[in-house]
Amino acid sequence: MVRIAFQRNKCIGCGSCNEVAPSRWVMNEKDGKSILLESKPSKSFFHLTVGDEEFNENIEAAELCPVNIIRVEKVKSV
Repeated sequence: MVRIAFQRNKCIGCGSCNEVAPSRWVMNEKDGKSILLESKPSKSFFHLTVGDEEFNENIEAAELCPVNIIRVEKVKSV
């Protein structure tokens, strides 16, 4: 399993996450910021757990994020 955390309020809307992982990230037309699809808000972060097959594209999204607000980590299945 892969856990993704995203601090949307700090997003600058560069779109790199959407470019490398379009099945999980979209750009909001109203405010120009990214949306982590199917995520749940918790305090200032949005969280989502997905299958291992999404690790590579989301770790690339995290690495390309110029403001470093995406965290991706492998976690054990519950």
